[in-house]
Amino acid sequence: MHDLSRRKLLKATAAGAGAVVLPGIVAGSTPSFATDDSRLSDSVKSPPAELTGRIVRPGDPDYPNASLGWDELFTHYPLVIVFAQETQDVVNALTWSRQNDVALRVRSGRHSLEGWSNVDNGIVIDVSELKSAQIDATTRTATVGAGLNQLEAVTTLGQQNFAVTTGTEGSVGLSGATLGGGFGFLTRYLGMACDSLVGAEVVVASGADGARAIEVSREKHADLLWALRGAGNGNFGIVTSLTYKVAPLRSVTYLQVTWEGLDDLPEIFDTWQRIAPFADHRLGTQLEIHPSQILLFAVLAAGTEAEAREILEPLLSIDTPEVTVQTGGWGEVYAGFQIPTDAEPANWKFFSQFTREPFPTKAIELIRAFMLEAPSEDSNFFAQAFGTGAQTEEPRGGSAYPHRDVLFYSEPGAGWGTRGEPNSGDATTPVAQAWIAEFSQALRPYVDGAYVNVPNIGMQDWETAYWGANFDRLRKIKAKYDLHNIFQYEQSIPPATW
Repeated sequence: MHDLSRRKLLKATAAGAGAVVLPGIVAGSTPSFATDDSRLSDSVKSPPAELTGRIVRPGDPDYPNASLGWDELFTHYPLVIVFAQETQDVVNALTWSRQNDVALRVRSGRHSLEGWSNVDNGIVIDVSELKSAQIDATTRTATVGAGLNQLEAVTTLGQQNFAVTTGTEGSVGLSGATLGGGFGFLTRYLGMACDSLVGAEVVVASGADGARAIEVSREKHADLLWALRGAGNGNFGIVTSLTYKVAPLRSVTYLQVTWEGLDDLPEIFDTWQRIAPFADHRLGTQLEIHPSQILLFAVLAAGTEAEAREILEPLLSIDTPEVTVQTGGWGEVYAGFQIPTDAEPANWKFFSQFTREPFPTKAIELIRAFMLEAPSEDSNFFAQAFGTGAQTEEPRGGSAYPHRDVLFYSEPGAGWGTRGEPNSGDATTPVAQAWIAEFSQALRPYVDGAYVNVPNIGMQDWETAYWGANFDRLRKIKAKYDLHNIFQYEQSIPPATW
């Protein structure tokens, strides 16, 4: 049994259900920012806080679902989960956590790949129900609630022919993806997701035991905006809304190319890594190698099928792949390639890495050998082209995200088990974990760095792997906004004085 000895702390009143804007509806009230940005003394205490919002506790009917993450490999039993309905709910929850000395974690889309957005015997502050969107077509900015997932954001922006970079999976939280960097099909065209971030509302610790919301922009708390662009996930405060500079995008052409078997892998991979990173910047490509087939996904922003086929001809001419093409609005196309969460495996393990030089034949043969011994058909080796493009330039004001000069990103990944079935796939778990460890180790001579949104558990020097030379500056910013290290987890940024 899990320890619920601290349940006496849960005598809080749930209140304020709040309205939720449905996906695709451009609406929502303007966030309420703190008007006084002066730092409160650590000696100033706050009045006793009560939890507000939608409160879920152990024993409640929806507790099992509310405490479950996307990756069912990890199970935690928090004391209480607060689904915030407005910013004040987050302020109250953070204050309550501090006053009762209860560990906290911050959650949005539940895709924390090592389960770090949940915690045993602590409080989970969940912002997934903060769903709103305000789009200003004149200034080309959009302010959205931190609860939107990527599909909701793409759909909402697409209704007005706008876009920002997002990842590929629609169920991933937009805020989590952005705050760790954020890349996908539009990276070479529009830059990283965090590059479009121009403002945020953030709830930070304040005083001896309180919290407050602050407005972050290039004019206010510019150092925190820099940190949020690539290192903002649960390190400095709780982001409740994000403001993006959006770009016009009316249509895209999307291609899926399928080769059966792995016989053509050496030629396909080598051709892809020498063409895709240097092609027209409107082109974004992802290569997925499965045990029995190779998949190429490509999006050409503001381009035609003929243009896309011409750019990709060196790949399309390898053997006789199956090619499907869709042209249309980005929101429509994006929705079309989503896989329902229920259809995905329950358990996942990944290892992230970047590459600056083309893989030699030996490295490609390693990929083929490991994929032929994969623990499940859902296992794959995923690669995303970077190279030349908008992501090579930092946004105005800079960013903590450092991996801008890479050729491509890649990760071996294993998926197994059946969703909704406890302990599903237990027999496969050690096999899959060993396979990932051995696969990633075999590729070490050809890769470096790591992506914080796909954390590498147990990795030495993870600080510089994620953030390079920016880590020392991040520690100083952490000390400014979270001196007492309230926001901490297994690979969180420690304050400079620690």
